[in-house]
Amino acid sequence: AQCCTAAFIALFFTRFWLVSALYAAWWFIDREQPSKGGRKIHAIRNSIVWRYMRDYFPIKLVKTAELDPRQNYLMGFHPHGILAVGAFINFCTEASGFSTLFPGITPHLMMLSLWFRIPFFRECLMSAGLVSSDKESASYVLQRPEGGNMLAIIVGGAQEALDARPGSCTLLLKNRKGFVRLAIEHGTPLVPIFSFGENDLFEQVRNPKGSWLRQLQHRLQQIMGISLPLFHARGIFQYSFGLVPYRRPICTVVGKPIPVQRKHRPSKEEVDQVHQKYLNELCKLFEEHKAKYNVPEDRHLEFI
Repeated sequence: AQCCTAAFIALFFTRFWLVSALYAAWWFIDREQPSKGGRKIHAIRNSIVWRYMRDYFPIKLVKTAELDPRQNYLMGFHPHGILAVGAFINFCTEASGFSTLFPGITPHLMMLSLWFRIPFFRECLMSAGLVSSDKESASYVLQRPEGGNMLAIIVGGAQEALDARPGSCTLLLKNRKGFVRLAIEHGTPLVPIFSFGENDLFEQVRNPKGSWLRQLQHRLQQIMGISLPLFHARGIFQYSFGLVPYRRPICTVVGKPIPVQRKHRPSKEEVDQVHQKYLNELCKLFEEHKAKYNVPEDRHLEFI
């Protein structure tokens, strides 16, 4: 992102200044596109680079139920992890065979609107199927009458990344109900997703709640909109220290759809009821599959 911004500014001071000038004009004309479903480029999504990335960990996508391509779906992805690698590979590329597993379904993954303000970088994001994380963007995807659209939301968001460390099963979900309200307003089935191994890719500097580091991270998140976890893993040529993620398997399990009755203005009680049902289904999904992915029997999901 920094390189894209630097290149955009630097070009103004060279004989290629017209490139940045024309792009700035295009950027203004096209400014609403991240909220209008993005702009997928299949050649980008099918790039061999993503298959190498998939095989590095490796990453696998598991289907537990069929999805009707005549319907739209709202999927909750858990946990965020440090970089949400599983969400990107499974829903923004074809490396794990999404279109084969879910024929007729077009995936869209939400990302902070901030990143779509970066020149050139925004085009890369949209080409992979990412859309901005605002209500207008979500509604655009979910209300498409032809169906066959899937909107994936990493519900815990940037704040949950601050609790991402190997073995953690803590999800920031107890009071996150906006996605449930959105599903009710559009009558869209909710689909829980749990990505086993997502938290195991990096070690994070200890930052318990109440510590000066956690308070600083929380403050920076309020100002910038993104969290800044202090993490490390392995190096390129050695395994002791670096920023390259560990080679640990990620298995993203897609649960079965939870039917949701449409209501334009759901009450708090109705939202709470569907939210609790979602929590129950997510717990059930986790408990049914955890033994396959080396999660100890006595470890359960914790909602905060």
